[in-house]
Amino acid sequence: MNKLMRSPQHREGPLSSSWGVLATTIFATLSALLALGLSPRAGADEITADTSAGQAKAAVCAACHGAQGVSPASAFPHLAGQKAHYLRKQITDIRESRRAVPQMAGLTDTLSDQDIADIAAYYAEQPANRGQAEPDAAKAGEVLYRAGSLERGIAACTACHGPRGEGIDSAGYPALAGQFPAYTITSLTAFRDGTRDNDPNDIMSSIAARMSDSDMQQVAEYLHGLR
Repeated sequence: MNKLMRSPQHREGPLSSSWGVLATTIFATLSALLALGLSPRAGADEITADTSAGQAKAAVCAACHGAQGVSPASAFPHLAGQKAHYLRKQITDIRESRRAVPQMAGLTDTLSDQDIADIAAYYAEQPANRGQAEPDAAKAGEVLYRAGSLERGIAACTACHGPRGEGIDSAGYPALAGQFPAYTITSLTAFRDGTRDNDPNDIMSSIAARMSDSDMQQVAEYLHGLR
């Protein structure tokens, strides 16, 4: 990918920045709409997930993510209510070493595609966590989440993650509402510095590259209280 796009130090003029955020928003929106009707996951969708089996298979996950997917510690994300397609992709990416998560080393090695589908289906059906945002930070975060920043080339998050942070399952875009702020910040930072790069078409990497630490903290607080 063009390093200028990914580098947070790169600065563009107002016109190119405006076109950049517009193009990113349009691309993300079109990607979501296309995915709704033409999901590329035909092979994965041939697997019929078993939620009951997923509950039993997810027992090993409970220590970090909670028995019903509500994590007891901010180092580990809430999985309850997360989109099944997104969970399938992330677990598969970890298993195939496309996403590095040291805390999960060895835990996914023996999971079959059926196991992953079952676990993802189980967590997707659990009630999502509901958090409480810090008001001042959340107010600023709401503006960036809903409108983005034309001046700085940051696309609105709603295009892919929805107005209520619910995500789009068929497109593989995750739900974000209720997630720990610390985990959201860690994820955005990883996309920005390139230590995580398993996002389709570098969408998150290019957006996070334009976000400051303050932007990330504010958006994360807003998402924590979104419902």
